[in-house]
Amino acid sequence: MQLNEIKSGPKSRTSKKRVGRGMGSGLGKTCGRGHKGQKSRSGGKIRPGFEGGQQPLQMRLPKFGFNSSKSLYTGEVTLSELAKIEAEVIDMETLISANVLKRSIRRAKVICSGSIEKSVIIKGLGITKGAKAAIEAAGGRIEE
Repeated sequence: MQLNEIKSGPKSRTSKKRVGRGMGSGLGKTCGRGHKGQKSRSGGKIRPGFEGGQQPLQMRLPKFGFNSSKSLYTGEVTLSELAKIEAEVIDMETLISANVLKRSIRRAKVICSGSIEKSVIIKGLGITKGAKAAIEAAGGRIEE
């Protein structure tokens, strides 16, 4: 069998409806639209989700998603940013004065992105497992 020999099977394609061509066609007079009503009229379309004036399902269900207000004043600090800071003890004030964080940020978390070779002391910051391991491997420590 070759690609140019492939043909569709018998009666696999239905012929197009020819509406309004007399009663003998089976689609005469009302042309398969029934009698009266919005769907029988020309241009009588109903938008998806319309339920005849009843409150639609998509409006009845609760909306999903959530934007935390904490994200407005929470910041992230990478290990590579910590490595650039000259201070031995790193806390919120040190990060703000080094222009790593804005003044509006009230809490921060150290994430494991980049690397750090010098030993630092972290005070009052959140820290991920990977970042904690990297800091302790470099000889630093974390104080809560």
